Parts: sequence; C-alpha cells; structure tokens
Amino acid sequence: MEYLEGRIFIDPKLPGLAPERRGAIYRETAKVLAALHSVDVDAIGLGIYGRRDNYCKRQVERWTKQYIASTCDSRYPSNPKMLELAQWLLQHIPSEDSSRASGGIVHGDFRIDNIVFHPNEDRVIGILDWELSTLGNQMTDVAYSCLAYNVDINLENQQAGKGFELTGIPEGIPSQAEFLAEYCSASGKPWPASVWKFYVAFAMFRGAAIFAGIYSRWLMGNASGGERARNSGKQANDLVDFAWAYIAKKSVLPDHLPSDLIARDYVKQFGDGNASGRFVPSKRVLTLRNKLIKFVEDHIYPMENEFYKLAQSPSRWTVHPEEERLKELAKKEGLWNLWIPFDSAERARKLLFDGSGHMISNGEHDQFLGAGLSNLEYGYLCEIMGRSIWAPQVLNCGAPDTGNMEVLLRYGSKEHLLEWLVPLLQGKIRSGFAMTEPQVASSDATNIECSIRREGDSYVINGRKWWTSGAMDPRCKVLIVMGKTDFTAASHKQQSMILVDIHTPGVHIKRPLMVFGFDDAPHGHAEVVFDNVRVPAKNILLGEGRGFEIAQGRLGPGRLHHCMRLIGAAERGMQMMVQRALSRRAFGKLIAEHGAFRSDVAKCRIELEKARLLVLEAADQLDRLGNKKARGTIAMAKDNRLQCIAHK
Repeated sequence: MEYLEGRIFIDPKLPGLAPERRGAIYRETAKVLAALHSVDVDAIGLGIYGRRDNYCKRQVERWTKQYIASTCDSRYPSNPKMLELAQWLLQHIPSEDSSRASGGIVHGDFRIDNIVFHPNEDRVIGILDWELSTLGNQMTDVAYSCLAYNVDINLENQQAGKGFELTGIPEGIPSQAEFLAEYCSASGKPWPASVWKFYVAFAMFRGAAIFAGIYSRWLMGNASGGERARNSGKQANDLVDFAWAYIAKKSVLPDHLPSDLIARDYVKQFGDGNASGRFVPSKRVLTLRNKLIKFVEDHIYPMENEFYKLAQSPSRWTVHPEEERLKELAKKEGLWNLWIPFDSAERARKLLFDGSGHMISNGEHDQFLGAGLSNLEYGYLCEIMGRSIWAPQVLNCGAPDTGNMEVLLRYGSKEHLLEWLVPLLQGKIRSGFAMTEPQVASSDATNIECSIRREGDSYVINGRKWWTSGAMDPRCKVLIVMGKTDFTAASHKQQSMILVDIHTPGVHIKRPLMVFGFDDAPHGHAEVVFDNVRVPAKNILLGEGRGFEIAQGRLGPGRLHHCMRLIGAAERGMQMMVQRALSRRAFGKLIAEHGAFRSDVAKCRIELEKARLLVLEAADQLDRLGNKKARGTIAMAKDNRLQCIAHK
C-alpha cells in the first residue's frame, strides 16, 4: 500500500465541478472498471484468487444468511419482502453466471467514492477498499457502480431516495445507458439489457443486507458509523422496496447498445483511433470481427480444398466430419448464431426459459441465442463470413437456415420453437424453404399453386416446388412450405406457411437443380413434390392467410444477409486478384505494375466501397425503421451487390 495524493468524490452528483469535468470523471470511471475487468487473472498469478462460477448464486445465499443473522433481534425483525427478493434473485440468475470462463476480477465495492483521481487531471490513479474482491461475475461490479442512478443511499438521511435517473441527471453526467455503453465498448462485454434488472436488484439486495448488519450492530452499541447508523435499518427496507419497484419496470435499458453512444470506437483500418464516421463498428463488434477473421483464417481457409474435394466427389451429398468439429470450436469461441437479432432473441427467451432462468430444452451453450447484435452490427461480421462459402454454415449463420430460424423466432409457437428451432440453433439439423414453383412465375407469389387444405386436425399439401434451398442436405429435417389455404380470398390473403417434417409420407425429393453449372452439394437446391402430405394443423405458422406477412418479415433480413456475404466474397476476390498480380509477370514486369490493371483495381475498389456503404445503410434502416420502410434501400442493396460482383 502507498499514500496517493489525489481527489476522492464522495457525492456521485459531483457538485462544484463543471459539466464537462463531470462527464470526463464518469467516462474515466467506466473505462477503469473495464480495464480492471479485462485483466487476465491467470497471467498475473491470481487464477486461484476465488471461485469463478456461480458467483451470484453463492452471493445471494451468503447475504441471505447474513441478513437473517442480523434481524434475529425482536427490535428489528426480518422483512418478508427481503426474503422474497432473495428467492426471486435465485430464480433469475443469468446463465452466464454458471460459466467459469466468464469469471474475472470482481472488486466487490466499486463506486466513485472508492476511486482516487489525479489532483488536477480527470484520470484515475488508485482504487480503494479491496476487502470484498474475489473472482466471479463482473457485471455485479458494474451494477453496483450504477446504484446512484437508481437510488440515493446516504446514512445522513433518514430514508433512501430516488436516484438521479429519476430525479434528474446533473448536467454533464452521462445517462445510465451512456455509462454502460462506455463500459461495454471498452470491455467488449455484451449489452446487458436482458439481465440488467437482475444485476441492479442484486446490488440493492446486497446493500440491504449490509445496512441491516450495520443497524444490528447499532442496536448492540458497536456500530462503526456512530449515530449515522441509526438510519441504516430504515434504508435497508427502503432498498428492498426500490429493488421490487425496479423489477416491476417494463423496460430499464434500450434493447441493444445504442449506436449513437459508441461512435468513439473505431475499426483498425480507420487509422490511429482519431477517425469518425457514421458506419464505424464499436469496440465490442471490432473484437468479435477480429476473432472471426482469425477463426476463418486459422480453421476454415486451410480446410477449403478438402471441403471442395468432397463436394465434387461421388460422395458429395455427405458432410465432411471436420465441419462438425469446427462447429463445436465455433461455439466455444463465442462465434455461434451471431445473426440472431436482439429482439427475436428476447421473444425466444420468454418462450423457452422457465421461471428459474434455465432452458426447458437441452440448450447447452452460452451463445445459444447469439450475441444480441443489431442488423448493422451483424453486417460487419457477416461480411467476413462471406469470404468463404463454408464459413456461414460452420458458424450456423447460413441460408436458408437463418431465414427459417428467423421465421420461427418471430412467428413460431412455443411448441414450434421446442421441436424445430432449438435443434436448428444447436446446429443438430438443417432446414429448407419451399416457395418457388416451376409452373408459374413465382417472383410474384400470388401465382403459386401449391394447395394447403384443412381436413379436421390436419392440413393436406399438394404441389410441386423447385429451387428449394437446403432440401438436399442429409441433415435437413424440416421444410417451411408456402402454399394457398384459400384460393378465393383476397390475393395477398390466400397464402399460408406451414412446417413440414421432410420425412412425412408424400414428400418426394426428386433431384438437385444446377446453378451456373453447380449443384452446391451437400446443400443443394431441390425439386420437391408434395403428394397428399398430411401434417398436424398445429404446424401452421401464425394462422391461415398470413403467408405474405411472414415472407416479408423473412425476406428483408435474409436478402440483406446475402448482400453482406457477397461483399465479403468480393473483398476476398480482390485480395486474390492483387496477390496474383504481385506474383506473375507479363511483358517484362509484374501485372501489378501495369497501368491498366491498376485502373481496374481502383474501379473495383470504388464499386466495392459503394456497395458496402449501401448495404450498411440498408442494415441501419432495417434496425431503425423496420422491414417495410427499409425495403426500398434493401432492394437497392440487392441490385447493387449483383452489379458489384459482376464487375469482380
């Protein structure tokens, strides 16, 4: 320990400071906490400093016992709502808490009055009070440091008051969402919107247990806080009430990390970190992007020749065993199901998780429902996947599965999700999408003729489909089929979508169809005949006549994913072109030294950058405006990327 000459701010409102200094103090606090949480404990010899998994569970149990011991005096009986809060917390512990891999240094008492700032500069020079430090769930530190936003606890007062998120944030201090955005961007942690209620409620619960202990000691005459401790018993109960009020709130944070709050984070190619721009990935996305690039370069590129050999052999309708191994590796690396939009994931959580926070089904992986990315954030990653035709399926981000899973996420019943979505998300099965028909111009889906007729508790399907993507894959187990349930209804209300087990009697996979001379094995685009295929009525999606509605919800993001991947394909094509030009000679010099080649490269680069920006704009509009209002820009992106690829 050493003496530090500096400043300590007791009041989180930072009275007496100019607004810009307040903002700087809070941003520095978030960054320092992120830096602390980024320490590799194994590298510095603290790997056994504490148990990393199940931190919150152990903490709730510990503080519950402490609280009961502190309230055994008849003058201060236990508050039943406190014990109920303990039970609620145990039932809502985030799944990440059970993972040892997510554990790291926890300060245990991280708040602004435990931080020493430089005497003159707005930078941290020391952190105090490490008595509660250990290893565990670091988001508890973050929530505890945010308590001032949600509740005012000061033993000088007789009771706890509202935090300044409710009473008014002092000028210059960032909002709670802005503070969290700063922390998440600096630490690379996922945006905690779906679990934030738990962490704040836990912070209040722990504070209540501590205050109850202070009050118990005051009653016995040995409280270190002197007469100030008189108020701690009342404030303990106040904290319990604030916790329940916070839990009851409909929303406590934006659904995803707000892009306008993280514009200070920049991708490496933009230089020294001083660049700015509209489409600039956050540090979190950049971290994922770099991890993804490494995964693709280390594991997928080296296997491409092997995958291609199998795809061109007599055994091409089988799956290379290495692909399954790479899938498991992608899960461990946290690169699984990155495509899932945060809002779709939230709906799935509500349907698939029971009251204890555990999966009803066998969802065993932390990345089961993705990383909570927006379409724009995913765009930066999907482009990297597009650099290899094999990467999307290895990462469970390939078509048509992503579109089909999106349909189930948005429109499926709980039964649909459990039967089909869960194994799709786990990568245990694949799927197909049957919409296009050979007899009619299916780009106008009002033309389709496949019939879906209700008979009692079943639907009977008859029709012929082709270009049914995914149906040739040996792992394909379910098809989403679009057909007509009412030929007499309004033209856009005749169509419905229904789930069909591919092994149902009457489903006949006739042949793979060729695309530019390729059959795309083992994925394939099949001609499929449905001959009196009988499926349960419960398999209908959303209800009869909702097919167009579902199709629009599916095709918006799906089309954009194709655009994102093709940008990546074009980028890799340019890289290969340049590499070749730097290694081959013609007319006495390298191809790269010829003016005509350089001119063509420049034109390709211009076209590619234009296409990339248009795709990102479409993704941003999809996030902000929704499918319907963004459809024009999505259509432009789709058309432009085709022209871009043609140029390459």
